[in-house]
Amino acid sequence: MKNIFVAIVLLAVACKKAGTTGSEKYLTEALPATVTTGDQYLLCAEQSQNRIAVIDITNSTFFWTWKAAVNNNIPTADAGWYDLPSEAKRVYNGLYILMTASDGGVALIRQSSKKAVYFARGIGNMHSAELLPDGNIAAVSSDSNYIMIYRMDTTSLPGTITWKKRFPDTAPHNVVWDRTRSRLWAAGAHKLYAFSYNNDCHSPSLTATDSFTLPAANAHDLFPVYGSTDSLWLTTGGKVWKFSAATGSFTSAIATITGVKSISSGPAGYPTVYLQSISDTEWWNDEVKNLANGLPVFQMTGLEIYKARWKISDDNTFSYPTGDTLKVCH
Repeated sequence: MKNIFVAIVLLAVACKKAGTTGSEKYLTEALPATVTTGDQYLLCAEQSQNRIAVIDITNSTFFWTWKAAVNNNIPTADAGWYDLPSEAKRVYNGLYILMTASDGGVALIRQSSKKAVYFARGIGNMHSAELLPDGNIAAVSSDSNYIMIYRMDTTSLPGTITWKKRFPDTAPHNVVWDRTRSRLWAAGAHKLYAFSYNNDCHSPSLTATDSFTLPAANAHDLFPVYGSTDSLWLTTGGKVWKFSAATGSFTSAIATITGVKSISSGPAGYPTVYLQSISDTEWWNDEVKNLANGLPVFQMTGLEIYKARWKISDDNTFSYPTGDTLKVCH
């Protein structure tokens, strides 16, 4: 049975490659949650073409791409919501991608069909989103300083914000669910906050339960350390840190480094990688670097990558249970 499955996948890829142009190969059949070859893949929020992309960095090719209103169910009139993608996370056992865009879009995309099983528009500069245990989506707006919740109702699209509240700090840029402590973490310009969730999918709400003063100002990325149920990567204006959710402490991960928009680690053979903005006005880059030595692990001229994360199996045990499946709130 395994050999038959592999043959089907290889045939699908071969058929698609026959019609590709340039370096891009668009795979519209099922995208495996786990890539079993020796290649390494990055999941990127890529702004030059307002798309989410899985890039095979070994061969510098596009393995999978998603762009609003192109071969999917996002209405053409709403496609502008997804300009300047700002976040992309693998969720539900790697079979879905949760994304946000600076122009307001939030979407949960089934990889195999490229269909958005949920999509909506937020407020201000939508900068990050996260799944809550019941399937609802928490998100933050970095410009209007809101934290909000979308009820996961796949029968009524586009969706709407169910709950929103001013963030206790300014400029929230991130949001991460902590499965061990049943807390939602989000950081702003000065503090990192923990929120409890009421687990009411129809009338959701969050309550701030604790806060920690940041070791440096202006938090940006917050993302689990690979394989850990206690540690989060945190980037600020000039450094990269690790935060222990168990002890509430910060430790420096590297000497001064500015403008880090995303950071991602993996198992043996995967360096910890980061995306550093070109400047204060060009907040993207066309290369992703190794945190250990500052050398590029991937570069492609013309790309404007805002965030890049490894696409690997079981990459986020901090937030999600193994074998997690789609949840809705109808």
